[in-house]
Amino acid sequence: MKRIAAFMLLAVLALASAMPVQAQRMSSQENAHQSRKAAKKQQKMLNKANKKQRKAQKKFDKKQRKAVKKANRRNQRT
Repeated sequence: MKRIAAFMLLAVLALASAMPVQAQRMSSQENAHQSRKAAKKQQKMLNKANKKQRKAQKKFDKKQRKAVKKANRRNQRT
């Protein structure tokens, strides 16, 4: 029983070590494709962050305008 388990473990390890060797052999086209894909993903995340920043800035500006407007109304009463 132990021999079978040891043999199975040896077979699994041999297959697992052989797979990464094939994965490392990537053609230049595949490498370029993955590079473009990563760049596109990075650009998408950057655009999303910029949009969130613009939205926060607009919200801040609106609060500032309201505060100035409210302060001006107070000053006109006195």
